[in-house]
Amino acid sequence: MHYILSVTEINRYIKEIISKDLILSNLWVKGEISNFKHHHTGHMYFTIKDERSLLKCVMFKHAASALAFMPENGMKVIIRGYISVYERDGQYQLYAEEMQPDGIGNLYIAFEQLKRKLADEGLFDEKYKKSL
Repeated sequence: MHYILSVTEINRYIKEIISKDLILSNLWVKGEISNFKHHHTGHMYFTIKDERSLLKCVMFKHAASALAFMPENGMKVIIRGYISVYERDGQYQLYAEEMQPDGIGNLYIAFEQLKRKLADEGLFDEKYKKSL
């Protein structure tokens, strides 16, 4: 028998399957923050990544207001939360409930070192800039 499902029905079904998984319903994940956005609503949207992968994340206002620090790009963190599907986009993400710093990320350090090297070579000098 063939099932013909709408996109919404598929996303909802996948969300239900993921929500019943014991590991995905309460886990700790470590990674480096990138694409950080602190929305005016108080929610935080960001990605955590390592050398080979990335994971979209959201931290809602109630959890974000309990943080003892302000997350920023390049910060290495450990996050407790759960994985679920944002049905509208059909995208799974980490819903962060707790976060703690874990030092400065290696990728960010490498990025800053590259910026310093290029600055030392004079590549950011005003004479090279062009007007838009």
